[in-house]
Amino acid sequence: MSVRPEGRMSEDDLFLWNEGTHYRLYEKLGAHVGESGTQFAVWAPNADRVSVVGDWNGWDPAADPLAPRGVSGIWEGFAPDARRGHGYKYRIGAGPYDVAKADPVGFHHETPPRTASKIWDLDYEWGDSGWMASRGSAGALGSPMSVYEIHLGSWRRGDGGRHLTYEELAGRLPEYLVGLGFTHVEILPVMEHPFYGSWGYQTTGYFAPTSRFGTPQGFMSLVDALHQAGIGVILDWVPSHFPNDEHSLAFFDGTHLFEHADPRLGFHPDWESLIFNYGRTEVPAFLISSALYWLDKYHVDGLRVDAVASMLYLDYSRQDDEWLPNIHGGNENLEAIAFLRRMNEVIYLNYPDVQTFAEESTAWPMVSRPTEVGGLGFGLKWDMGWMHDTLKFMSREPVHRSYHYGELTFRGVYAFTENFILPLSHDEVVHGKGSLLTKMPGDDWRQFANLRLLLAYMYTLPGKKLLFMGAELAQRHEWDHEAQLDWGVLHNDSHRGAARLVADLNTLLTTQPALHELDADPAGFRWLIADDASNGVLAYLRLAGDGEPLLVVANFTPVPRLGYRVGAPEAEAWDVLLNTDGSEYWGSGAGATGQVGANEESEHGQPRSLTLDLPGLAALILRPRSVA
Repeated sequence: MSVRPEGRMSEDDLFLWNEGTHYRLYEKLGAHVGESGTQFAVWAPNADRVSVVGDWNGWDPAADPLAPRGVSGIWEGFAPDARRGHGYKYRIGAGPYDVAKADPVGFHHETPPRTASKIWDLDYEWGDSGWMASRGSAGALGSPMSVYEIHLGSWRRGDGGRHLTYEELAGRLPEYLVGLGFTHVEILPVMEHPFYGSWGYQTTGYFAPTSRFGTPQGFMSLVDALHQAGIGVILDWVPSHFPNDEHSLAFFDGTHLFEHADPRLGFHPDWESLIFNYGRTEVPAFLISSALYWLDKYHVDGLRVDAVASMLYLDYSRQDDEWLPNIHGGNENLEAIAFLRRMNEVIYLNYPDVQTFAEESTAWPMVSRPTEVGGLGFGLKWDMGWMHDTLKFMSREPVHRSYHYGELTFRGVYAFTENFILPLSHDEVVHGKGSLLTKMPGDDWRQFANLRLLLAYMYTLPGKKLLFMGAELAQRHEWDHEAQLDWGVLHNDSHRGAARLVADLNTLLTTQPALHELDADPAGFRWLIADDASNGVLAYLRLAGDGEPLLVVANFTPVPRLGYRVGAPEAEAWDVLLNTDGSEYWGSGAGATGQVGANEESEHGQPRSLTLDLPGLAALILRPRSVA
């Protein structure tokens, strides 16, 4: 190996690196292939010897040693025989410690269970310039956002149950999402991970899409195809913890380099994984570089940050003697908070037209508020409370629901304290929880009616929407990552009806400003009926800035409410835009349809009222035919 003293790191790069503010480390570290060989660089400050071993040198640790770059902790070298596609690892030694490690900044890795990195380039000719030029409007708080959450390995399978490649997914997924009317797709962690059953949440390759489905360019083609179809791409991303596999980040250079040495700070009991040491300046730089990498090189439109609550609290999921307080004696992880704020600042500084999403399950304040006013700086926050409360309510037998209406209405207390996205996510349809359909009580007809009601309720509340794959099929079985969705159910009218409802709800969401324009503004929502628990009815208005309001009336009991009176704004007649009990959705075809005339009698603080026939376990969405 010939060592190039200057490497790829300039003196300015080294200054930023040592300061912890170099946020594009993938341009300098890792393997960078050229016409005459490959330049390597890796951070291993406590090692006393580092070499690169690979296919070209017989994996001989003496063949291609790296040299330290001053006191930076970075080891560099150039291997003229190393070429694109060669597998490689870093052989790292510190005294008796001697382990071969995959590249922390590797762009491509071998397909698990193999663990080597692969020399690769990121050349790709993108065709999504139109989308990239205008995507800011698609992700804005005032724009409609309906997200299809997907696990690539179990959406569809090929012959013999094989995984589809990225290119095959590119040929099928965009058309499917356009047909259903979704605006975005959120992909469960695509970053390389050794254990398929972790769904990607045990990440080892923070700069590499998993090779289970193909190459980096293959994944680029999937993003490109989605963009050309008008679909935004959000990636699930996990900066909260990582697995302790020997080939990966754990005990990287013979010391706890990326993680804390003390298990009370560095070990996560829930996932038996390691927690990043956010107080070490290079670690946040590594993670922020990963975030920017997916935005830079893969054109993604947002990052959903997993398990934010586990990062914020030092005592998260721990007994009293299993954690250490911060310097003030509290349970807040001050270093993780600083990291999240800086991450969001850097992302939005570089990409003001993307969004970051926090999966945060507690009442931590101002998650989606700017850092300059004390917030964490996320664009949106998952409303986990709404998800749990609503599914708990909907799983109850209707005869008991009148005693638990607070599970539906409590959200009104906090609905505008954050910029929320309402998730019906993968976490609710695994590990014995059943599918959304089978959570619903009653016989087959009532389960479908309840599911349709749940979907309409979600789509008409303030907040962006997220639905995990399979819900649109009303799948009976809970999600199984080892198989594909149960596509065969679409032979049945009941399941086709559910899919049509999802498509129609997405159409209303995107075409009716009242359903999206003021999602994060209290002016966009007004209760009309929130206290009729005995009849099981809720009614509310959705409002746009200067457009037509929509009236939503929902009956959460199987008993039809005939001649039910609901207040309405000033309009002589209202059109029923959607009735979840419609026969086109495999409903009974009961309830109000077509046009409903308004009464001059005021009700519920509104100048007029409507007399409606409300089907059981159904929701109506109405729009004024004319506004006075």
